[in-house]
Amino acid sequence: MTTPPPGTPARRHTVVDSPYGPLTLVAADGVLCGIYMTQQRHRPPEESFGEPDPRPFTETIRQLDAYYAGELRVFDLPLRLDGTPFQRDVWALLQEIPYGETRSYGELADQLGKPGASRAVGLANGKNPVSIIVPCHRVVGASGSLTGYGGGLERKQRLLAFESGTAVDTPALF
Repeated sequence: MTTPPPGTPARRHTVVDSPYGPLTLVAADGVLCGIYMTQQRHRPPEESFGEPDPRPFTETIRQLDAYYAGELRVFDLPLRLDGTPFQRDVWALLQEIPYGETRSYGELADQLGKPGASRAVGLANGKNPVSIIVPCHRVVGASGSLTGYGGGLERKQRLLAFESGTAVDTPALF
C-alpha cells in the first residue's frame, strides 16, 4: 500500500456479513465514510479502504445487526460523507425518508427546489458512499418502479421488502 499524502485522513476498514452479502465498512479518522457491497457500482478500489481494523466499527456493526433484526429503524451514527454540495444535499434528504417508505427521484428534486433535476438526483443517489445507513434503496422511479441501485436491483428489492414487512425468509444470495 502506498503512503497517503500528509493531511489525508487515516482510513481503516473491515468486512462484515449481512443478509445482503458481505459489506465493506470504511472509516476515515474513526468516522464511518463508506459501506460498500460486493460488485457495487461506484465501489472505490480496495487499496483506498486503508488497513484492516475492526475497532472503529463496533457501534456501526451493533446498529446494522439491530436493523437486520428489525429492532432499529433510524441509524444514529456520525458520518463523513465526502461529495459535492449537491450530492451531500441529496444524501441528507435520503436520510429523511422514513423506514419502509419510498420517494421518487422527482420528489427529491422538488424537495431540493430543483424540479427537473431528477436525473442529477439519480446520479447523486448512485454515488452514495454509505449504503443502507443512508437509504438510497428507498428511492424509486416516478411510477414506483425499481430503477437503478448500485448494489443491484435484487438487493434493492430485498431491502424494500424487508422494510415493508413483506420479506420472504430466503438465504443470502450474495
